[in-house]
Amino acid sequence: MNAARPPAPRAAGSAESKLVLPVVLGATFVQLLSVTIAQVAAPAIQRGLDAGPGEVQLLLAGYTLTYACLLITAARLGDRYGYRRLFAVGTAVFALASAACAFAPTAAALIAARLVQGAGSGLVAPQVLSIIQTAVPTGRRAHALGLYGATMGVASLAGPLLGGLLLGADLLGLGWRTVFLANVPVALAALAGARALPRSRPAPGLRIDAVGAILATAGFGMLILPLALGPNAGWPPWTLVSLGGSALVLACFAASQRRGAAPLIHPAALRARTARSGILLVFVFNAGVPSFTFLLLLHLQQAAGYSALAAAALSTPFAAAAVVGSRCAPVLARRHGSRLLTASALVLAAVMAGLAPLLGTASALGAAPLLAAGGAAFGVFTASVFSLVLARTSAETTGSLSGLLPTAQQLGGSIGITLASLAYLAPAADSGGAFWHAMLYQTGVFTLTAVISLRLGRESSSPTGP
Repeated sequence: MNAARPPAPRAAGSAESKLVLPVVLGATFVQLLSVTIAQVAAPAIQRGLDAGPGEVQLLLAGYTLTYACLLITAARLGDRYGYRRLFAVGTAVFALASAACAFAPTAAALIAARLVQGAGSGLVAPQVLSIIQTAVPTGRRAHALGLYGATMGVASLAGPLLGGLLLGADLLGLGWRTVFLANVPVALAALAGARALPRSRPAPGLRIDAVGAILATAGFGMLILPLALGPNAGWPPWTLVSLGGSALVLACFAASQRRGAAPLIHPAALRARTARSGILLVFVFNAGVPSFTFLLLLHLQQAAGYSALAAAALSTPFAAAAVVGSRCAPVLARRHGSRLLTASALVLAAVMAGLAPLLGTASALGAAPLLAAGGAAFGVFTASVFSLVLARTSAETTGSLSGLLPTAQQLGGSIGITLASLAYLAPAADSGGAFWHAMLYQTGVFTLTAVISLRLGRESSSPTGP
């Protein structure tokens, strides 16, 4: 089995080293922002391009589809050709596709551009984690990973608010197009800053498992697409066939990784119990948070009658407290370790249970303190989980885990939105009852997250954990 080590970074000057985090975190922010910001603009896009409901769903799902499908393969490509090179290529693709989205003349052109935009993000995401793991000094790495987790969390929460502000401002009469155009300057700045990233030596002896890449891309695509389109389409037969087929294709992918001579996933990456528990923890946690913010905004607009901007403003306590929580997380993580994850998950579970009676009515103002508590717990968790999971990661598994963790994040989000939506749409006496069903789902997810974090803590403290 090919056990070539990932490329080692070349030393960077002090000025360059100070730019590493702003560059990679800026790219992370704008690419994850693109997941949620388009949701707010969807009605305006539908009117502006005379798009049908199915086309709107495709432009929302297309980004996540190509993003998630490429992560594992992109991580291996980074090992092979260098993290900085893949980061620059992916950022350039994202910038060009964002401009194409902004000026798309038809719904079909917009969907195609969104697919390319997601592919650019999929190339970049694993390189960010790999660059942090290899280029940031050990003493600063936990802090850098905390900032990375905080950036991801804040980006996902800022999307609806920023989208509402841009739509309300209607800059230069461009309407919804500014939602995509706003990505371009940030992406170009990250692309220019890529020159400051440490140059890693390519590993020419490292082979790329083409069969594994095809199986992974096809399997994840067959899983994510029906999850994204099925609920609104009434689960037509093709969605069920696709879900069943994805299980078969992904099983073939897993078998190919065990038997292949040059697997995409380094064998040691899943051999460590801590890594396996960490991947599961990220998956389950993200089955809760994206679906919560999605349903919160949906409920406030459709059931409580708030505008998109007003709904985003009412959710601001969650986002603002998340920033505060993420700032406190590094110190708390050093002091409490994985127990911090358990406490944060339990706070979120309690908040979800408490929100149902408050947000099930037309007035949501009384929910602000609970939203703030939940946001703080969310910020602490997201800013701590990656550093705690990767703390015992060996250099040879950096690339693989840099692809597996974001993949778990995206799959958890896709599956969570589907399950939470099914809970929300289940028969209920009124909209308050529907929201209560969804919050019961959220409470269960975060309780399970707390249980898994306890397991992670036991394995991390065990001398036989890896």
